[in-house]
Amino acid sequence: MLHARLGEDRDEAGLTLIELLVATTMSIVLVGAAGSMVISAMRSQPEVSSRANSISSARWVLERMTREIRDGVKVDNATASSISFQTYVRHTICGGTTLLASTSPSIKCEVTYTCSPTSCSRAETALGVLTGGTFRTIFKGIDSSNVFNYSPSAAAATYVGVTLRIPNPSGGSALTVSDGASLRNATLAN
Repeated sequence: MLHARLGEDRDEAGLTLIELLVATTMSIVLVGAAGSMVISAMRSQPEVSSRANSISSARWVLERMTREIRDGVKVDNATASSISFQTYVRHTICGGTTLLASTSPSIKCEVTYTCSPTSCSRAETALGVLTGGTFRTIFKGIDSSNVFNYSPSAAAATYVGVTLRIPNPSGGSALTVSDGASLRNATLAN
């Protein structure tokens, strides 16, 4: 009789074999789905990193261009794919690579940006010299040479817009990074 009473009051804990099999199957499916997501993310990471690097470089180049344009005095030649303008630079001579001392004033030079359908280059020459100079590629990875726009017009530009289009490696629409600047020193032109 004591034995029967123990069987009646006993709490049963644990899982049945069927519950254990269902839980194991569900766990395997969840681990497989998570693994698939991790593998997919790892495969797309190089493309994402490359695109982020291109965007970061485009922003840096855009900032450099607009900063020089903002310091500009006069636009001498303007098309959709190139611009030559007088601006102040921090080099000892126009086209040189030696930087001025921080106490020395900037010098006025002619800066030319030229963009092809794949890249943009920069040259720095003496005032009034619109050709020559050493062009250095400052950005690769654009898909249009139509980079510059002007207001009120190319002939009398006081505002220069800059637009860099970066192609989408996955085939979607291109990413556009754009900014612009007014020539704040235009009143100094003689």
